[in-house]
Amino acid sequence: MWSTLVAEVKAYVDAQGGGQGLFETPMDSVKIIRSFQEMMPHRMVYRPSLCIVLQGAKQILFGEDSVDYGAMQCLVVSMELPASGRIAKASATEPYIGITIDFDLAMMRDVIEQMETKPALDATPGPCVFVTQVDDTLGECILRLIRLTRRPDAVPILHPSVMREIYYWLLSGAHGGEMRKLVMPGTHIDRVAKAIQLLRLDFARTLRVEQLAALASMSPSSFHQHFKALTSMTPLQFQKQLRLLEARRLMATDAVNVADAAYQVGYESTSQFSREYSRMFGVPPKRSMMKLKTAPA
Repeated sequence: MWSTLVAEVKAYVDAQGGGQGLFETPMDSVKIIRSFQEMMPHRMVYRPSLCIVLQGAKQILFGEDSVDYGAMQCLVVSMELPASGRIAKASATEPYIGITIDFDLAMMRDVIEQMETKPALDATPGPCVFVTQVDDTLGECILRLIRLTRRPDAVPILHPSVMREIYYWLLSGAHGGEMRKLVMPGTHIDRVAKAIQLLRLDFARTLRVEQLAALASMSPSSFHQHFKALTSMTPLQFQKQLRLLEARRLMATDAVNVADAAYQVGYESTSQFSREYSRMFGVPPKRSMMKLKTAPA
């Protein structure tokens, strides 16, 4: 089954023109990545999703925590998180091949409600990411998703049913309790996610921990503890990464200059912005833009 899945993905990518990069599919939530070489860390905001490695290996850095996973494994991300990912194993003869599937949390919640035996909630706080093996049952669902790319007309009818099956197998598996925390109201993930949503929408404004804690219905100390346990960073570090990622996007896609980008994301000092940008991305803003322009797609 695994070799068939790899062959189907390769056939789809080649039909889209081949090469390497990010390949869209007729399903908005499903994307394919192929790379013929190892890649330096790339920072972005990860959405709640399932990230499957078919070939090669990948490493993700969330805050201070590093997660490695390889072929026949998948990474589950439970909430929106700024992170740094790199392709750790790839070559011209055996390229890295991965699939990302964004979660529909409303559909997942509906699947839980219909389960006769619901997964027991995992009450232990911890990072909202984990790695698990892709067994044959889950792999067959992913294979059916990829085969749907041959029939875009069937996607609106069949894609939801395959996704419901994927959710069921994830929820009924060894990490079902962690998966359930994604969508259950009142859990620490749910409360922290509300604060993260505010940070995402209003990252340019200075937000005090007390404001975020009140939104999450927690005391400031409890909120700070759970936020760091789930994201591996403090709220201030989280907001800083969101600001710098948005500044990079503004400079790269909207041709905004360094000073204006710094101001738009909430910095009052261009020099402070440049220092923190260099610390996060390894190079000053202007040099970073030059590297992006010459980097592979």
